[in-house]
Amino acid sequence: MNQNILLVEDDGSISEMVINCLSKEGFSITLARDGEEALRLFGEQSYALVLLDLMLPYLNGMDFLKKIREHSRVPVLIVSAKDSEVDKALGLGFGADDYIAKPFSLIELTARVKAAIRRATEYSDAGGSASHSPKIITVKDMTMDIDNIRLTKHGREIHLTAKEWSILKLLFTYPRKIFTKEQIYRSVWGDEYYGDENMINVHISRLRDKIEDHPSSPQYIKTIWGIGYKLGDFQE
Repeated sequence: MNQNILLVEDDGSISEMVINCLSKEGFSITLARDGEEALRLFGEQSYALVLLDLMLPYLNGMDFLKKIREHSRVPVLIVSAKDSEVDKALGLGFGADDYIAKPFSLIELTARVKAAIRRATEYSDAGGSASHSPKIITVKDMTMDIDNIRLTKHGREIHLTAKEWSILKLLFTYPRKIFTKEQIYRSVWGDEYYGDENMINVHISRLRDKIEDHPSSPQYIKTIWGIGYKLGDFQE
């Protein structure tokens, strides 16, 4: 199993603390101190996860993230002191999988890292071990190929992050079920839900931007006010 982590952090004290902590957990850490170095290192080997600061010299974290998302779905955990809701949404919108604000607990960081890698592994294994799960799911104009982790609409491929894929797969697999935000969080994030609605809202919004013809008037992912979300009713 790939245990390599790319840490992109220009603060020496923070990087030393993170490296010491995660090394004890069996991870191999490669450190990049700026965005350009991170981009070069990212192209030289494969990583299980990227820990990414936003405020970096030469090439900032958002630009680095946009560049690697052109060809990679590696999980990215943003670790940054920029803690406004706008920055969280922006980071997740560009394809980050999770966000943790500085200062952070090393226990929480370790848990987030392990959870992100576990989810990415399940994602690459095409959705888990349920042998009865369908391999191809078609909903109206979209087709989800579970084995090849490929979503198409009108034959055109739509690229999703691991969490976006997991949310959509959950809705596609149970098309008549209404999921609360807590149920989605527990299923997709694999953690306890503490009412962080912004995390769910951002991912649903970005998913709608990618799959809906008119995201402001969604047909595939319906909001059930006061409850949660469900797949649009396309049954004949």
